Amino acid sequence: MEGAVVVGRRRVADEPVGGDVDPRVAELLTAVSRLRRELAGHPAELSDREVAEDELAALDAMVRTGRPEVPRLRRSLLLVAGALGSVSALCDALTGVRRAIELFGEPPHRT
Repeated sequence: MEGAVVVGRRRVADEPVGGDVDPRVAELLTAVSRLRRELAGHPAELSDREVAEDELAALDAMVRTGRPEVPRLRRSLLLVAGALGSVSALCDALTGVRRAIELFGEPPHRT
């Protein structure tokens, strides 16, 4: 697959080959995609499902359009986690998103 990058065990297509790809971005895209798929396949009615879906779509778009801002990433994570509550079936995928966001480091401290 030309133009693909290997991230962990998954190939991310449509990314340039070489040093141009930030592996943190690829990892976050992979994690967001996994959580979106698992949420879409989750049969239970969740009162804030739409909030989680919208925020995951916003995360995906933010990451694809440029260098994401750490405070915005963390805000999105809080919104998704709050919307999903304690749905154990989605816990691993949500943890993957959290870990991928942590790769970007801490947000700058306000003074």
